[in-house]
Amino acid sequence: MTRGAVSLGVAGSLGPDVIARIAPAVENAGFHTLWVNDTPDGDALAALAAAARVTERLHLATGVVPVDRRPADTIAAEVASLDLPIERLTLGIGSGVSKAGALARVRQAVEVLHDAGVPRVVVGALGPKMRRTGAERAEGVLLNWVPPTEARTQADALHAISPAAHVAVYVRVAIVPAARERLDAETARYASFPNYAANFERMGVGAADTTIRDVTELSDALEAYTAAADEVVLRAVVPDDTVEAYLDFVRRAAPSPG
Repeated sequence: MTRGAVSLGVAGSLGPDVIARIAPAVENAGFHTLWVNDTPDGDALAALAAAARVTERLHLATGVVPVDRRPADTIAAEVASLDLPIERLTLGIGSGVSKAGALARVRQAVEVLHDAGVPRVVVGALGPKMRRTGAERAEGVLLNWVPPTEARTQADALHAISPAAHVAVYVRVAIVPAARERLDAETARYASFPNYAANFERMGVGAADTTIRDVTELSDALEAYTAAADEVVLRAVVPDDTVEAYLDFVRRAAPSPG
């Protein structure tokens, strides 16, 4: 993948039908990958299977599946049962909410998924030990809630560990005024989590400093992030979860040709 690829992220809770209606526009707009998060009310793999059926070249990724809730063997079985296109698939996994044994749990999950024939696994990672695990054991790392300068620092460190490690960064984006209230609510929610609050303090930034809050900020912020990481995932924050709102986001945020 070319450094600085631009991708789109959406919520798994949208469901397969809505995501299937969005996916062709994402492909046609020139985004590299469609990332779908996995939640108790949103099966990312089912959503990606729906997207795969209506696209031809769009890459597909989970961002991320928590392996304390969905074990790796269960994930692998679902990938096989859904007949997901392995050549287009990246499985993003994370340790989940349980801190006990998190590193060992992720390392084992990577091994299980590789043994099951999944060639591309990336690890959602906040701390340095988990980031190293993604670089050493998997195909790369998905960063989250980091500003461009920190993304570059972490990406450089990971590439020093493994030059082949793929470093993607998830960036929440609201590009119309009506979406800012939802972005503010999500930002406040993450800032209230102790592990994220501690990480923001270590980086010396506020949670809002890791987001894009207006279409006028998009070009400069995107340039900074694409210079820092191998892939930038624009996590779409829209006024309401309608197909029309996401299609509008795709149109406004479409990568520049070339």
